[in-house]
Amino acid sequence: MSWSAHALAASPHVILLRGWFGVFSTGLDSIADKLKAQGIEVEVAGHLYSSSAIAEILRERSAGQTRTLVLVGHLQGANNVINMARALQSRGVTVDLLVTISPFLQNSIPANVVKAVNYYQAPGWGQPVAADQGFHGKIENVNLAGDLTVTHITIDKNAKVQAGILHEIAALAQQTGDQKATAVPR
Repeated sequence: MSWSAHALAASPHVILLRGWFGVFSTGLDSIADKLKAQGIEVEVAGHLYSSSAIAEILRERSAGQTRTLVLVGHLQGANNVINMARALQSRGVTVDLLVTISPFLQNSIPANVVKAVNYYQAPGWGQPVAADQGFHGKIENVNLAGDLTVTHITIDKNAKVQAGILHEIAALAQQTGDQKATAVPR
């Protein structure tokens, strides 16, 4: 019984935000299904959910729940997860992993983000992300311009992109689980 509670506590909180109208971001559903199969809690929602997600995260934090936080967004959702991170920064909340897929005219990555991974296609849609002043984390910009199968509306369904996102989240979940396991008295 305590192992199950421990496993849930170690699981990251992953939020996936779709782009406009939600119809071009179906690759996020596939990512969510794979994460759920690994026992990772994940929410998939439209980009307008960002305000509600911020309120939910702040409620959890005020109740003492400080799980690892992962924000992933596609198209407008990519811009929204950056804005979510910025709003959370003003409340002292760390975003452990921020993944943007094809953001456009986005803001810079705030200093409360530990790691940001940005998938884009230039020339095409999207552009590299940059860091705010005071940022000390890590940013990876992945330009998929050489892959002719990738377009603005298929980038979230691309096997390389999905594998990269799943790898980042699984590594973070493993790291979190290892840290929690070493902190548990035997």
